This record gives sequence, C-alpha cells and structure tokens, in this order.
Amino acid sequence: MDPQTVLKNLQPHHQFLVAVDSDGCAFDSMEIKHKECFIPNFIKHFDLQPVSKYARETAEFTNLYSKWRGANRFISYLLALDLLKERPQVIARKAEIPDLPGLRAWMKRETKLGNPALAAEVEKTADPDLKRCLDWSLAVNESVADIVYNVPPFPLVRESLDKVSEWADIIVCSATPHEALVREWEEHDIARYVRFIGGQEVGSKKEMIEMALADDRYDKQKAIMIGDAPGDMKAAKSNHILYFPINPNEEEKSWELFFHQGAELFANGEYSGAYEAKLIADFEELLPESPPWK
Repeated sequence: MDPQTVLKNLQPHHQFLVAVDSDGCAFDSMEIKHKECFIPNFIKHFDLQPVSKYARETAEFTNLYSKWRGANRFISYLLALDLLKERPQVIARKAEIPDLPGLRAWMKRETKLGNPALAAEVEKTADPDLKRCLDWSLAVNESVADIVYNVPPFPLVRESLDKVSEWADIIVCSATPHEALVREWEEHDIARYVRFIGGQEVGSKKEMIEMALADDRYDKQKAIMIGDAPGDMKAAKSNHILYFPINPNEEEKSWELFFHQGAELFANGEYSGAYEAKLIADFEELLPESPPWK
C-alpha cells in the first residue's frame, strides 16, 4: 500500500502522538553520512574537484552546522552550490559551479523530493540536470548502504522509545530514504516501538505530521516532534504541535533530559509554555544562518 495512505489511515492506539526524526536525532549518523557518503559524491558528480576543499567546507556548513541542518538533500546541497559560487577563492579559481535550473524548476512543482519522484521526472523529461542529480543521489545511497552500519542510537533513545510507546503512538518522520530508515531502525531493534516509518518518499516532514493529525485523530497539545534541526521545529510549529529539540553536539544531554523530565511533562500536559520556549531558545542559538567565512 502507498505509504501516504498508510499514514493517513493510521488509527490511534493512544491519545498521544510522538513524531521523531532519525539522522542526527535518534542516530549519531549525520557526520558519517555527509562526510563519507554525500560530500565525496557531491564533489565527483558536480565536478567540484578544482575547489574540493571549499565544496566540502560549504556542504558541511549547510548540512551539519547551520539552520539548514537536516533539510532534504536536494535543498541543502543546492544551497551549498549557491554559497560556493559566492566564495572569493572559488571565483579566483574560475571554477564552474553548476546552476541546475532543471532541478530548481522540479523542486518548485514537486513536494516528494526523493529518488522515486525524481526518477519518474527523468524518465518523463530526460532533463540533463535531473539526470545528474539522480545519479548523484543514487550514488549517495549506495555509499550509505556500503559504509553506514553499526551506528547505534544515541544513549537513552531506546529507553525513551520503550517508555513512551506505552502511552503514545510513535512515528518516524525523516527526510532519509525509506529503505535506509527501515534498515537502520531494524538493525538496532527499535523499529518495534514505532507505528510508522516515514522517509522522503512520503513527503515533507510538515506533510507527514499533517497526515498523522488528519481527521482530528490527536489533540495537537498531545502531539510532539522530536528533532535536531530547525526544519523539524518548523514542521512541528506549522502543524501547531509541540517541539522537543535534540541539540547538535549535545545529543546525549538532550535525550537524558527527555527521558528523565521532558517525556513526563509532555504526558502530564505540562510541557508547553515557558519550559518548551526555553529549550527552543537554547536550540536556536546553536545553528547560525550565516557561514563563518562571510
């Protein structure tokens, strides 16, 4: 069955809903995926060898160390190309940075920014930009399958899921491809705690939360998103649900706080307000909008 249909028809077992992101939130996998899988293929497929040092630094900023952390791969790596064009060192080397107008046009008309939708568009249009991006994205997935394994969840993730699953329905809400999500959640035996695993093929995180909330199945004050990126918070707040941040580089502390305090406050209806606002304020300070070289 189509995963969108599955999510839209998911019947509550509990009054509470917990949506949780995967990479960088439940799993300590952001660094290895981007530094060892995404970025080497980024340099290869977009002919960035003449400026590889700056391409790497720029892609690490957009994907790991900025407010775009956790964004869909096509969004964050297109942004990396745009930032790269502006760098004086890149201009001085007269490096040709691809503009990818075909990708930009596709992203304006498509919400499911994943390989299946992109492959269908390549088949339909034969657009060379889209073909190039699909080749890169498929190569990334092959690298992830080859390299990323034995990466466990952060400490207290398993215990938190076990505790919360007794009184809440849990769904995975991620921009990672579905196949990789299922493999990682099953590899570490935590898939059993969740009702649904949603990746980029289902739609955006905002859309997934909206589908889960359809037909007023959950009171929005009894729904929360756990995430490590501003996009996760935006997905939560645009659906008027609560947000619990997993702070980058402080993930263990964040999960400890959720396990020992946040989960209970959420269950008791005491999480929203000043408590949530303080956590979000601290979280927002950690991820800048402007890169350090500007």
